[in-house]
Amino acid sequence: MDGLDDVAISTLKAANIGEDILPSLSREDIRDLFPGPEHFLRRKGIWRLTHKEEQEHIIPVEGSSADDKHTESSKQDDPSTSKFLKLPSPEYVLFTDSELQQMRRTYFEQQRLGKEGDITLSKELFCRLIRNTMTNMVSIARASSDDYKYPTKHEVIAMAKRLVEYYPMIKDKSTGSRHEWDTVAKKLLKRLSNIRSPMKAKQPPFKRARQDKEPSAAVASDYDADSSASTVILSSPSSSSTPRQENDSIDEASDGPDNSLDSQKTQARHYRTLQEMYKAKKPNKAAVTHLLDLEFQSRRSFIDSNVLKEQDKPTNILQAYPCFKELDHAMDELRRIIEPNNFKYISEVKDRWETFYSKVQFYGVMKKVMKPPRTLNGVEHAIAVFTALPLLFPSGSAAPKKQVPISEALFHVLTPSEDPDTYIHRRAFSSPVLLVGEENCMVVVGTTPVLTFDKDLLYEGPLYLLAYYYAFHLTYPKCLATLLSVLQTQVLRDVIHEQDETPSYKKAIHECRMFVD
Repeated sequence: MDGLDDVAISTLKAANIGEDILPSLSREDIRDLFPGPEHFLRRKGIWRLTHKEEQEHIIPVEGSSADDKHTESSKQDDPSTSKFLKLPSPEYVLFTDSELQQMRRTYFEQQRLGKEGDITLSKELFCRLIRNTMTNMVSIARASSDDYKYPTKHEVIAMAKRLVEYYPMIKDKSTGSRHEWDTVAKKLLKRLSNIRSPMKAKQPPFKRARQDKEPSAAVASDYDADSSASTVILSSPSSSSTPRQENDSIDEASDGPDNSLDSQKTQARHYRTLQEMYKAKKPNKAAVTHLLDLEFQSRRSFIDSNVLKEQDKPTNILQAYPCFKELDHAMDELRRIIEPNNFKYISEVKDRWETFYSKVQFYGVMKKVMKPPRTLNGVEHAIAVFTALPLLFPSGSAAPKKQVPISEALFHVLTPSEDPDTYIHRRAFSSPVLLVGEENCMVVVGTTPVLTFDKDLLYEGPLYLLAYYYAFHLTYPKCLATLLSVLQTQVLRDVIHEQDETPSYKKAIHECRMFVD
């Protein structure tokens, strides 16, 4: 107990705490032994004395992840909980998932008991950590540069130190290593050397002539909604189906703020990085999600603008953002639009849909628009409910062709002899639809097949349709306007404009609340 004063030594001896137990004490334990503000410096001195090694390897970091904060007790056990590595430029994010976080918590729990040596990271988890960490670093490095930039060796070593600090169970324990982060740094550098650089175009980049007239609606707005001094011009559908955002196509007004221009340049780089990632066979989902978050403002300005015709939107948007062919990214876009800060939003929506789906069956039987689904399997059950939904919440508008049932605007069951492509091009509606085949189901927007999913998930089909209505900024068909508006307010919990509150919608909401409550 060298370095401690007489009061500290006598108190520790009275509590039967020797030098072997002292390093295992947490901040809370030390506070219990020495309570009160008068012992603040003594508590601080004991902690520093018993955790010298930990203090030597801490890398200065800034920021924290709001959705990954630990409890107060875990912060006391592990003083470094930030997932951001702050370098001069850029800021890298440590990769983590539920399994890695569980292993990390287990390590610190065992550390209290002095058994942290028994905790090791499996080869699968270690490889996943190295692979996704480097993928994220490359994506962020490229997004912060006009050129195809890669993390430097200094940045890789800094990340290796930070990973070892955040995940102490991956420290290099071999006697031949100079540093405990040597192995992690070598693995990261090897992973970096295996990443191929994308091929640059041989021809000069497309340059768009300056426009002196007022910008059209097809512009990517700045993060600051109050500033309209500078805009990023997006290519029109006639010239290109993708929202190319070149640096030379940025029109800056004479009084435009520099930070507005920099923000738009950054979003343009995010978009180009996203396009490069989708040239690979299996883009990293976490990295794609991160870039979609950063590029949200520019993307929504492009999709929500009037430059794209309703019938051309699906094709143009999917060419610009092929990530929306994946259900997870489409549902994430729904969350970003309605509740961007609620990362549990999708699970909450699915819970509300489960409740709505189960109760609407009794409502349908009571209204005599469907029979009690006692002998039906899951798919037949869902089809019976989907058939009843437009009848339970009618809009007062008939289908384009009187002989076509309104439910065809929501879903269609393909017969064994029916060709999906032929049906898609001949259907009476252009709105998103669920196609139910013999083996799986499909979401079709206009004449474009977007998503294929398992038939066991058919009952969630209306949620998928709503996700694409929002992601592609599509208008509800009149014959389904009441039904989709009810789902929008009751399941998605999104507000509806007063001008859209038709008498049929108000009546449907009144009856819906009666049977749901």
